[in-house]
Amino acid sequence: MLKKIIGAVIAVFFTWALLDFIGHGLIFARLYAAMPGVWRPQAEMKIAFIYSGVLITAASFVSIYAFLIRSRNLVTGLIFGVLFGLSMGSSLAFGGYAVHPIQAELAIGWFVLAIIENAIAGLIVGAMIRSSK
Repeated sequence: MLKKIIGAVIAVFFTWALLDFIGHGLIFARLYAAMPGVWRPQAEMKIAFIYSGVLITAASFVSIYAFLIRSRNLVTGLIFGVLFGLSMGSSLAFGGYAVHPIQAELAIGWFVLAIIENAIAGLIVGAMIRSSK
């Protein structure tokens, strides 16, 4: 079971990193560029902190699924991922919009991206960590 958990953490981590690059690096790039005073310059970004946070979140996501969900399968994984995404996305998007001078379009994008990323992560854990028969 430990090998499956470690494999799922790695798979979720790299999936989220790729989807974050697509979402934040490509899709939202023009929105970020329109608000240069809100973000650190690229050269000052703390990339190690970003990826540490992604790794910790991936490990938490997989662990919650592996240790607390009893009926583990693809459908359960998807439902878990969507619910986790709603939780994370609403906190990030609504909280971010409430306290930072960002456009509503960006907050909505963060919300949708969180749901998509976590739904895919749910499918990954659902496929990799199944209930014993």
